[in-house]
Amino acid sequence: MEPNDLTLRPLAGPHELDLFNHLPYVLNEELADDLAQGRRRPEWMWLALRGDRPLARVAWWGRPGSTAPALLDLLDIDDGLPAGDRVDLGERLLRTAMAATLPHGGPAPEYGRYVPPDWRDTPATRQAVQDRMTILERTGARLFVERLRLEWRPETPLPAPSGRLTFAPAPDTEELLSLMTAALTGTLDAHNRADLARMSPRAAAVRHYEEELARYTSPRDWWRVGALPGGEPVGFVLPARNAYNAVIAYIAVLPEHRGNGYVDDLLAEGTRVLAAEGVPRIRASTDLGNSPMAHAFQRAGYVHFEGQITMTWS
Repeated sequence: MEPNDLTLRPLAGPHELDLFNHLPYVLNEELADDLAQGRRRPEWMWLALRGDRPLARVAWWGRPGSTAPALLDLLDIDDGLPAGDRVDLGERLLRTAMAATLPHGGPAPEYGRYVPPDWRDTPATRQAVQDRMTILERTGARLFVERLRLEWRPETPLPAPSGRLTFAPAPDTEELLSLMTAALTGTLDAHNRADLARMSPRAAAVRHYEEELARYTSPRDWWRVGALPGGEPVGFVLPARNAYNAVIAYIAVLPEHRGNGYVDDLLAEGTRVLAAEGVPRIRASTDLGNSPMAHAFQRAGYVHFEGQITMTWS
């Protein structure tokens, strides 16, 4: 492919969204609302064009009002291109877009890609995922974690309360942060473990709370702490609603109570809270390597509908 054949540029505005969506991906149906709500900006959405034909695209997502993106979540290349051209074009577009889009001096936002649950089993799908990973690796990124994305649907029977725990709305922020700090001991979550490698458990809990949990606009009284009959906390579950779905935002069993199946009680309670709101589905995710949590979701009737590949530059 001749470099002079191509135009690399950001979108001129929301009116070019149909052009941008010429390349398929599961997020396409969300992009119009993301632009309207300020979660995306045209200058964060880049195309490689030959004439009027999109050959590749990249885009970042951010929180409304933010001056810098928080996540790279679109990287697509025309599957009709030769294999070597796909990777070369993707790298060229990504490098150009990163240089123009990201603040200088700080780490690049992580990359996340949704993939079919059986992506390794289909040669074409496996090649598409590997092409994207190669493009990211050429720019200095590395695989960070693979996650399972899970979904509970209303036709699934609700887990019945076991009676082993009592539940109450989550306490004030300081008490919740204390529980979150304690729950980080022995965590299997890759993002938590990365935080603990560079900060104290308390700082990691505060960071998670301030950067994610405190931003949810759904009612805080959905959040639950599970306790033994005598009042001793066992763990907590934080059901919420983000900009797209009802979610199990966070669930944890305190270290001294692990191994007793209490995660099932906590997850069942969080699922019941959201199901009572009449939501069309409940989404959740966990690391591929966190088999205890994955099995708990499976027991509660959650379906593994998708995966997610995460890569980082840090």
